[in-house]
Amino acid sequence: MSNYIRFDWAMKRLLRNKANFAVLEGFLTTLLRDRIKIQKLLESESNQEEEFDKYNRVDLLAEDSKGTLLLIEIQNNNEYAYFQRMLFGTSKLVTEYINRGEGYDKVRKVYSINIVYFSLGHGKDIVYHGKTEFRGIHQNDILELSPFQRQTFKVDTVSQLYPEYYILKVNDFNQVAKTPLEEWIYYLNTGEIPDQAQAPGLNAARERLKLDRMSKDELKAYYRHLDNIVILRDNINTERAEGRAEGRAEGRAEGLEAGRQEERRQNAIRMKAKGFPTQDIADITGLSPEEIDRL
Repeated sequence: MSNYIRFDWAMKRLLRNKANFAVLEGFLTTLLRDRIKIQKLLESESNQEEEFDKYNRVDLLAEDSKGTLLLIEIQNNNEYAYFQRMLFGTSKLVTEYINRGEGYDKVRKVYSINIVYFSLGHGKDIVYHGKTEFRGIHQNDILELSPFQRQTFKVDTVSQLYPEYYILKVNDFNQVAKTPLEEWIYYLNTGEIPDQAQAPGLNAARERLKLDRMSKDELKAYYRHLDNIVILRDNINTERAEGRAEGRAEGRAEGLEAGRQEERRQNAIRMKAKGFPTQDIADITGLSPEEIDRL
């Protein structure tokens, strides 16, 4: 078993080369369970080269086994508001690649594929798939396409017209890879490709993503990238720890104030029972006359 370049680095620097598309095609074919052929990398402001830019994603124009053109977005970054980031990315991609004046039937299918190297939400699985369905609030039935719409759009369900989301939580994978997709997730997590792994694209990855093929400058930049990831992860963990500490402090302060308020209410109740004038009770306890009248 050998070590290979991390997939996030490869996407930004190596897999943009058409000669290396076989690696990405294998990954997408394994994930989407259909033969995917990449037509080209889409040129847009989203495909930037900065280390941690706001639009750290790769946009691809691809074709499935039926010849249908697909827009595929691969995002790969750490961010608290990541679910909203996914929505922003697909919305941007849909609107970027439809010409003004074209009908809505020209809107392309979008797959948002998100490889996350951090804890995103709460769940037990390592791969999640999201799609859009319209379900009746009274009959609980799913809204379907008409026969004419099926024939025109060449799909069977409404969900096939909308963006679909895949989330791969690769850091949570800690088992022996038994399926092609698990072989890919193992590589995404560890940077290693087992000798027996045969998932589509991994053989190409073995040839193209070896560390020893990198120049000294590339290797130096790659290790700097790994250092930046560690720093980013530490910053996120620190922010989370500080947030929890602040939350506990705020909770304690709120608890003390609630206790004092309850003590004032109990004193006011006892004074009111003994016939103290409302204004005297207000002056002593700090409660307003209106609050005292409601007791």
